[in-house]
Amino acid sequence: MIEEYQRVYAKIDLDAIRSNMDHMKENISSGTRMMGVIKTDGYGHGAVPIARELEPLDYMFGFAVATAEEAFILRHSGITKPILLLGYTFPYSYERLIQQEIRIAVFRYDMLEELKKACASLKAKGISKKAKVHIKVDTGMSRIGIRPDAEGLDFVQKAFEADEIEVEGIFTHFARADEEDKTEANRQLKAFSDFISQIREKTGKEIPIKHCANSAAIIELPDANMDVVRAGITLYGLWPSDQVSREIVSLVPALSLYSHIVYIKEIEAGTSVSYGGTFTAERRMRIATIPVGYGDGYARGLSGKGYVLIHGKKAPILGRVCMDQFMVDVSGIPEAAEGDEVILIGQDGNERITMEQLGELSGRFNYEFACDIGKRVPRVYTKGGKILYTKDYYQDF
Repeated sequence: MIEEYQRVYAKIDLDAIRSNMDHMKENISSGTRMMGVIKTDGYGHGAVPIARELEPLDYMFGFAVATAEEAFILRHSGITKPILLLGYTFPYSYERLIQQEIRIAVFRYDMLEELKKACASLKAKGISKKAKVHIKVDTGMSRIGIRPDAEGLDFVQKAFEADEIEVEGIFTHFARADEEDKTEANRQLKAFSDFISQIREKTGKEIPIKHCANSAAIIELPDANMDVVRAGITLYGLWPSDQVSREIVSLVPALSLYSHIVYIKEIEAGTSVSYGGTFTAERRMRIATIPVGYGDGYARGLSGKGYVLIHGKKAPILGRVCMDQFMVDVSGIPEAAEGDEVILIGQDGNERITMEQLGELSGRFNYEFACDIGKRVPRVYTKGGKILYTKDYYQDF
């Protein structure tokens, strides 16, 4: 391994990313394209490397992010396929978004007016471009979006009437598609489909791209395929919830997390370990110090609950996880030595630690655990078992 990454590094398997997308594509309609949701830096995995890996695929419509800056980074990195902003976007970014043909989710009347102003400003500078938008519809998430009612129809009509705006898409988001009972998800799907029919009847126009399926719906709601589906958590080989079937689509976790033992010591019975003395040895023990902590995104909630893998064996965490270090019990691993590899997420022999397990143990969930792996953790990208490139922030000054 790269010498300067011995403290901690995350390995992201781009073959797993590709495999996950291919398997999801096999489970949807042949005419449906896919959108990779790579917000929050690809759920902590790295948005740019993942976008570069997936962009050449014919079935990829494009990508979805949460902020203007996330979209700008992708364009700056050479990503040319459509990029959709899923949430509210502030007007300061409109001119640049329009110039770079980044799709904007719209659901407020003032957004339409601000977009028209931005187009007029660009035209005055000799740049004639329309704002490409996807109308967001709230069918039950109660977060953002127009309602599928008369006022919502009025909003759609206003968007159609604006010469500066191109209504490319319309979408909604499921709140409960990851539950075994799909009653509410099907209700949302019907509300969205009915609203699309109303738009067609009232305006005589067809919105080209309709999408509503998230990761759980890709797996278990084939009726929600429409024109595009949005692959989020499953893109990374993680599951939307424990209620979603593991039998329909084959997923491979893309991220594994590694460190090394930096110190081994023996402690006597009655010795406390870490802050607060929450663990006290009842016998003579051999413990190892791992140079990783919650400052890296390794959850403090794993204190006294989690474990790591050393030589293919479980080593339980003793006491509280510190900001930069934590201790584990290696009494049952006599071969453990300073400098040995430690697996925090991933597989070693017959043992495996998954993001889902760590999320459950720490009181988080897998989405949060992945997103919270911080900038101090270098990313190492592999393809075909070889290192393709790396990303760290050591020179970020």
